[in-house]
Amino acid sequence: MIHLTEVAALQVQDMMAQAPADERNLRMLVQGGGCSGLSYGMGFDQQKETDLVFEQHGVTVIVDEKDYPVVKGLEIDYKQSMLGGGFTITNPNAIATCGCGTSFRTATNAGTPGGC
Repeated sequence: MIHLTEVAALQVQDMMAQAPADERNLRMLVQGGGCSGLSYGMGFDQQKETDLVFEQHGVTVIVDEKDYPVVKGLEIDYKQSMLGGGFTITNPNAIATCGCGTSFRTATNAGTPGGC
């Protein structure tokens, strides 16, 4: 399962209101790159046949079944500070992350390391 905190869900719902009606799903994806080899991506998208679907606090979170092993148990939160706000991701599968926090690798998937 992918866990979306209530605070993150409220932020996503605000952003989702501007997405096209047929793309009101939060897609969590993984792609090669970054210092540690894998990078996270999030956006609004249509559900596809190969997607796993999770409902959290009124938000539909989708992830392609090929990406799921490296994001299983992932938590998406939203933090607000004096400098602004942003989403934070905690991944129990990550064995290494880069200093900027957007890149990771797992014990079973090293990805394709590159620059941050």
